Amino acid sequence: MIFQPEVEKVEKASDAAVLIAVGANLPTERFGPPAAAVRAAVEALDGLAGLAVADVSSFYETAPVPISDQPWYVNAIIRAETTLPPHDLLAHLHEIEAGFGRVRIKRNEARVLDLDLVAYGRVEVSDEGGLVVPHPRLHDRAFVLLPLRDVAPDWVHPVLNKTVSELIDELPAGQEIRQMSDD
Repeated sequence: MIFQPEVEKVEKASDAAVLIAVGANLPTERFGPPAAAVRAAVEALDGLAGLAVADVSSFYETAPVPISDQPWYVNAIIRAETTLPPHDLLAHLHEIEAGFGRVRIKRNEARVLDLDLVAYGRVEVSDEGGLVVPHPRLHDRAFVLLPLRDVAPDWVHPVLNKTVSELIDELPAGQEIRQMSDD
């Protein structure tokens, strides 16, 4: 018998703990280098109606995944509470990205800002509109899991039913990541 964890399905707003990945590897005219853009994105998220930022991870410098000749990224995870339903929250994340100058052309391209809805409580969403929560590749990415451990060390993947520490132990080899100083 295959174990299927209980996962809540959601279609309306409720108070939910969410995890949002923030990353950038290109400078912006307005904010400067990627780390400054990530800080500004955290501030923009904290000012978003219906979202209250509870914690922000350390910043991490990470090599691109998949490996490429792009500049390294600056990544972090935000833990927040929201009353916004998942689709509305994702729409706001895309609006913030656009406000920073992000234009989506192709997958895994360099970017001035990337905001991903990593998890929405214990909710699972997968629809033809493209929203998939929890993020379908979060368990394969050190740049998500290490900062996630900073803000939610007891977090359990709602589908895989594994702790963040177990997921980190199972990460594919070869991902370069280093915690940035708090300067």
